[in-house]
Amino acid sequence: MITVFTPTYNRAYILGKLYESLCEQSYKDFEWLIIDDGSTDTTESLVKSFQEKGLFSISYFKQENGGKHRAINKGVREAQGDAFFIVDSDDRLLPHALEWVNQTFESIKNDSKYAGISGIRVYPNGQSISPKWEKDIIDASAIEIREKYHVRGDLAEIYKTSVLSQYPFPEDNNEKFCLESLVWNRIAQKYMLRYVYEPIYVGEYRPDGLTAKSVLIRQNSPINTMTTYAELSKYSSTLCNKIKSAINFWRFAPSPKSQYGKHFGMCSLTSIIARPAGKIMQIRDRKRRGLSKYVEIHEQ
Repeated sequence: MITVFTPTYNRAYILGKLYESLCEQSYKDFEWLIIDDGSTDTTESLVKSFQEKGLFSISYFKQENGGKHRAINKGVREAQGDAFFIVDSDDRLLPHALEWVNQTFESIKNDSKYAGISGIRVYPNGQSISPKWEKDIIDASAIEIREKYHVRGDLAEIYKTSVLSQYPFPEDNNEKFCLESLVWNRIAQKYMLRYVYEPIYVGEYRPDGLTAKSVLIRQNSPINTMTTYAELSKYSSTLCNKIKSAINFWRFAPSPKSQYGKHFGMCSLTSIIARPAGKIMQIRDRKRRGLSKYVEIHEQ
């Protein structure tokens, strides 16, 4: 079985489009698992109306607002499927998507080298979000696909539920955001994915989505953000990407104090070189928000 997992927060106005796309799937052996991250709109009653139609299995859980990463952790614990496919509440799937997932997932399901598979996302007009790759099928880790094969843009990854259960997102602080790449990069140290240039996922980028507020939400969750970039700086195979990651580390450090570098193991020459550029970007970000002072937090 495939678990189509949707974390949602106040998206009753758009969730119906995803539901309709699931009704149109040519492959029917799936569950739709919804984690409501504390919505205050009519999401709960809307999902109940979907459940009453009984067209496919729908499981719904509501929890206190804690961010998408906590919703993913809850989803992995509740999932019944072997394959875990995150589909955001403002997006939808093409009619053949789950049939393709089933067929492709079967080819790697019993191979311990793989954590999952990936297709591609397209815009609503059908244009691919990721430029055409040199090869239609690439077996690589989540880091190699970017650094070695230079694949860009959001992809449509489907992970083995059993693998995700070994790599939960951090919940030991009060932050409500964590870059998903923190976990994908950790998985990449042991596993690869099978990437196939197959359109399966239609992505919407709305003004109320996480992508539109990317800088702000990273600023508001500095511990998770710095952890992500500190680890990526160490994982990256090229000096250029190490420096880029180090710049972003200092960009989102919540104060100008240097002890953050020591605390996160960012004391290398690369980090020292990157620090001024990161601070310049931080000043630019804060000017755009109208902030003149650094925001202090307690180190954890």
